[in-house]
Amino acid sequence: MEWVRYRRLPDRPVEAMHAHFERHSFDMHSHETYSFGLTEFGAQAFGCRGEARTSSAGLVMAFNPDEPHDGRAAGAQGFTYRIVHIGPELVADLLSDKAGRATGLPLFADPVLHDPVLAAALARLHASLGDEASALARDEALAATVAAMVHRGATAAPLESSATRLRHDGQATAADRARAVLDEAYLDDIGADELATAAGCSRFALYRAFRARYGLAPSDYQRLLRLRAARRLIGAGHPVAEAATRSGFADQAHLTRWFRRCYGLTPGAYQRAGRPDVGF
Repeated sequence: MEWVRYRRLPDRPVEAMHAHFERHSFDMHSHETYSFGLTEFGAQAFGCRGEARTSSAGLVMAFNPDEPHDGRAAGAQGFTYRIVHIGPELVADLLSDKAGRATGLPLFADPVLHDPVLAAALARLHASLGDEASALARDEALAATVAAMVHRGATAAPLESSATRLRHDGQATAADRARAVLDEAYLDDIGADELATAAGCSRFALYRAFRARYGLAPSDYQRLLRLRAARRLIGAGHPVAEAATRSGFADQAHLTRWFRRCYGLTPGAYQRAGRPDVGF
């Protein structure tokens, strides 16, 4: 039987999920956050950076912000895992030097890590989010987890597969222009021709360049922006139906379908996760 428990901290850009999936399949998506996952049972198969990956029990997953990935059970028994999403601004704050100066954001070259120290740190962090730990203890767990991840798993730059490496700077420029348009007007019904004109290339060239640079088709990226907008509205207390309309979805059912496909839970469950009386 599949189940999901979700928790959002009201005063920190931190969210956590503890779940078991057997039949559910995540569509290709990304998060604005760093996402650190610990597989507890079974194995999860997923695609990331153009390659097939597997995280089995005891392994740690590390996704950089805006890094596309999908996911599904690798076997009939399904998989159980815990994942924590931490905002880049909090990571930057936790990594600032003694004088308070930013030291730069880390990047993770390998999305699957075998490291018992990291696994233990993530388990402790989840425990601090789910029980009655004080805010200080929670912040200490956050700091310890981020420090462990950076010192043991991060590198100066992520590795690129040959499939995602761009051949021409012009393609990167076109993709960046299209992304800027989508970031600014993701609620608008933007057509492929309009986006290609803004990018300065053909529709097909833009599609190839955008996927190569960002790992998603422009339409998938637009939907992701709308999902993120809906999450923010729901997290701020707006009704799910209102969040659906205001974030560009046809209706609540449309939002619910994509919300679950990308995040593993319904908008209603995400909304309830922010209540202080909800267990984790």
